[in-house]
Amino acid sequence: MKKPNIAILGATGVVGREIMSITTELGVEFESIKFLSSAKSAGTKLKFQGKEYTVEEAKPESFDGVDIVMASAGGGTSKLFAPEIVKRGGVIIDNSSAFRMDKDVPLVIAGVNDEDLRNHKGIIANPNCSTSQLMLVLKPLHEKATIKRLIVSTYQAVSGAGLKAMKELDANTKAHIKGENFINEAFKKPIAFNVIPQIDVFTENGYTKEEMKVTNETKKILHLPEETPISCTAVRVPVYRGHSEAVDIEFKNNISPDEVRNILKNAYGVEVIDNIDNYEYPTTRDADGKDPVYVGRIRKNIAFDNGISLWCVADNLRIGAALNTVRICKKVIEMGLFGK
Repeated sequence: MKKPNIAILGATGVVGREIMSITTELGVEFESIKFLSSAKSAGTKLKFQGKEYTVEEAKPESFDGVDIVMASAGGGTSKLFAPEIVKRGGVIIDNSSAFRMDKDVPLVIAGVNDEDLRNHKGIIANPNCSTSQLMLVLKPLHEKATIKRLIVSTYQAVSGAGLKAMKELDANTKAHIKGENFINEAFKKPIAFNVIPQIDVFTENGYTKEEMKVTNETKKILHLPEETPISCTAVRVPVYRGHSEAVDIEFKNNISPDEVRNILKNAYGVEVIDNIDNYEYPTTRDADGKDPVYVGRIRKNIAFDNGISLWCVADNLRIGAALNTVRICKKVIEMGLFGK
């Protein structure tokens, strides 16, 4: 199997550093690797697999000879460099929202819709973090009973908004405890000891962009009919790491809670924690730093015919961003979908 030359774009950011770590954890084999960032972070020293690397400023020529780029540097940066990467024969696995809904760009969750990778034209999109964990749960259930309707409520950690947001939660909490005034910048409302029913900007239909990402990306990844009713409410909570989701699904065919448990116990990337008699159900602390999507509170939904309700939790910086990026990279290598 041919080994690729790899670059990590946005290497000094929170997700970029996770990508570095997971690249080692998953044993990604490569011929060479380089680390790229903005001019501001260029020159930073990074240790990787026992060697010290100097982060380079990303420029078009930086991608000469690079086969695969794992990018987590924001949509503007991706739009700037993706054409340069493709022109030079490389493949970009992009963590931003820049290309997710482009009809010519596969939107992929490794282990869910790997075959879509074969359709790539140099750009592969990594879904939104809240969509990512949801797909690993829904895919095997959809294959069994066919999704008819879906309602999702997400409770998302501040790390989904970046390092500045994490620092704001810390500073805001300390100020609140001391009774000091605090001016929030990362969020529209104070985040300490609070719950904010807004992630990203509002759209014309009253939903936020984050909520519409879940709706549209779910349809694309699972190849659902466009008319499938999906609704999402996305909420920011004062948790550093780990997204939680309350999910209500109506299926076309009958499926029982026990069947759902059995299916998910054998599903890729999913772990079931579901024993309410012993108060066993997943929380964000269970998921911190781990790979699986944890599922619990599986029960019959009493509002829908053939309905199931469940709760799922995952580390958003891993499955929601870095882990899926690296998993896609491994799939691209295994399937020989680079260097053509």
